[in-house]
Amino acid sequence: MPRSQNQKLKLLYLMRYLLQNSDEAHPVGIAQMVEELSAHGIAAERKSLYADLDALRDFGLDVVQARGKTVGYYIGTREFELPELKLLVDSVQSSKFITQKKTLALIRKIEGLASAHDAVLLQRQVYVRNRVKSMNESVYYNVDEISSAITGDKKIRFRYFEYTVDKERRYRHDGAYYEVSPWALMWDDENYYLLAFDTQTETIRHYRVDKMAQISVCESFRDGKEAFAGLDMSAYSKTVFGMFAGEAETVRLRFSSRLAGAVIDRFGRDVMLIREDEGHFSVSIRAVVSPQFYAWVFGFGAEAEILSPAHVRRGMADMAREVLELYQK
Repeated sequence: MPRSQNQKLKLLYLMRYLLQNSDEAHPVGIAQMVEELSAHGIAAERKSLYADLDALRDFGLDVVQARGKTVGYYIGTREFELPELKLLVDSVQSSKFITQKKTLALIRKIEGLASAHDAVLLQRQVYVRNRVKSMNESVYYNVDEISSAITGDKKIRFRYFEYTVDKERRYRHDGAYYEVSPWALMWDDENYYLLAFDTQTETIRHYRVDKMAQISVCESFRDGKEAFAGLDMSAYSKTVFGMFAGEAETVRLRFSSRLAGAVIDRFGRDVMLIREDEGHFSVSIRAVVSPQFYAWVFGFGAEAEILSPAHVRRGMADMAREVLELYQK
């Protein structure tokens, strides 16, 4: 029998067919493999397929022979197990900075890592929740551009915007470009942030990646190496609330005992909780005091109290007074 032009692709087609169509619950038989290869113009005999399956095993593919009521072959261990793929799908779906269009495209690619039968289970997860997504379609590529600048030790320039009531972009600084030294990307409160050094003010600044537009890498090298050299990113993320920049200071608070879990969730298991009585504990934390910090404390109502320093306590009282006046009008 003359060999077709596709004959040399036989192993590749066979591997793809097994990856896409087989799993432990759905083994495929030799006859199905012959039919699949025939559809690509490849002649295959039963005996040769056994040798091909052995070759795929030698290559590292976990080809398992099903025994019992259903006879056939399937892919056992894969690069990603189904629970891992479900985790990836849910992570993409829950990410606010990824647009709905890009979310669906990424999930389709993740589905390709599973068999067609398991991919159906991943598709069902896509519509479990109706989450708020970014309106900035280019954010996916913004992350790549920023990462390239960080790797290349270069500054970046971009325009920064916010949305108006009419859902239109309004650029800050009258549309002028920002030029900063990018040092890290941080995930906080379901948003992606750029941590950068501003040479003009000599401070660390934060920028929402989905609010950045027209990003480009500059020829000039980055500044701020000293500012970021001793920065513990994990500890730093605990001090900022809503990514408001500023100087961190030590704040002492008192909480109801039932809120121990909420404090540990925010500041980690290493935070020291000091029991004051049966119903309360106190804690000293490092925090950048900002409206978002006060809002976090305010969310616990009368079960949380700022003890010191005095100016932070007054700031909380001022914020509470302003809110009260607003509702008394």
